[in-house]
Amino acid sequence: MNNFFEYFKIAFDNLKRQKMRTFLTVFAMGIGIASLVIMITASENFKKSIMSQLDIYNPNSINVEVRIPGKSGESSVSGVNITTFKNSDVDAIKKVDNVQDVYSYVTAQAVIKYNSEKETVMVFGYGAEAGEIEKMDFESGGFYTRDDEGSLSSVVVLGKKIKEILLGDNEAVGEIVYIGGKPYRVAGVMKTKGGGFGIDMDKIIYIPSKVVQKKILGTDYVIGVMATVIDSNKINQTKDDLKALMRERHEIEGEGKDDFEVMTMEEARTMVDTVLSGVTFLLMALIGISLIVAGVGITNIMYVTVVERTFEIGLRMAIGAEKKDILWQFIAEALVLTFLGGILGLIAGAGVCYLIYYLAVVFGFTWTPDIPLWTFGFSIVFSGLVGLFFGVYPAKKASNLNPIEAIRRE
Repeated sequence: MNNFFEYFKIAFDNLKRQKMRTFLTVFAMGIGIASLVIMITASENFKKSIMSQLDIYNPNSINVEVRIPGKSGESSVSGVNITTFKNSDVDAIKKVDNVQDVYSYVTAQAVIKYNSEKETVMVFGYGAEAGEIEKMDFESGGFYTRDDEGSLSSVVVLGKKIKEILLGDNEAVGEIVYIGGKPYRVAGVMKTKGGGFGIDMDKIIYIPSKVVQKKILGTDYVIGVMATVIDSNKINQTKDDLKALMRERHEIEGEGKDDFEVMTMEEARTMVDTVLSGVTFLLMALIGISLIVAGVGITNIMYVTVVERTFEIGLRMAIGAEKKDILWQFIAEALVLTFLGGILGLIAGAGVCYLIYYLAVVFGFTWTPDIPLWTFGFSIVFSGLVGLFFGVYPAKKASNLNPIEAIRRE
């Protein structure tokens, strides 16, 4: 048998004799590969979704946000209300060298009403400069101005879904809606944004931060500020300047006692990418264990096959088959099993990915059914390596049989 493809032809013929055993082995391998495809696709789409949310911010921007002293990343959104970040701090940040635009932000919840329609919404109290710092697309109208915020004008920008719930297909800009029982003029309507950071961004409204403070919350503090820099080459120095300023104003000695956190957008992107990559690696490791289990199953199946076909092996070696022919015949059978499992897994994994996509569309989540092309090659190669690794031992056992003893066993 000098023809390499002849090994695979014989492998197919032999596997067809044990249809149920072959099916179960292929099915087990397919589940592992399908899980791998789904996990990689979900991870890539989730990462793309998170990164796209960060893309709305100017890459030359710095975020200064309140936090629990000594606990990086835990702020007022964690349920602890920190009130040390005042409007006066925001004004001081605007005067720091190399700082260009600054907007403060707060959040609240309120009931918005138009005629007989009403909805409970998340309120983003954003400074007017947010319209210059963030990438915002409007279906109609635009963002409120600095004069609107400075004069505490009751203006609001509606998310796409909120506009549809309240006004349907009617024009919204210039209309009066009621928030907390008080009238607000609609300045603009956002285009569809989808979900982001666990929030449906089409079901939020934007109101000037100072208006939210005075008319909804009754406070004079903020959650944080977003600032852009003039010279991006000095962004790290500006970050240090902001830290020094906040520590001085809050009379803080020592980094561990900071009640704020300063982070550039580049640092935020790196942190998110590191976390998501770590989660992806962990999931791949878990799926790798399931594939190893499937591989052990292949070893077991091939070992049983060798025992069952001992007479056949001995007979073939007696009439001239060489050790390498027997070796490659059984390796070919293992490869066929894993390749079939890989193909089945790819088809099933792709099907589940598209099902998730359609469900996401139905429930209003942003999701793309794009499966990274490298996933296909990786899955097939990986399944082949599993077959090769776990098929070698039983194949060597078969090729090392003594033909006379093998024939006698029958």
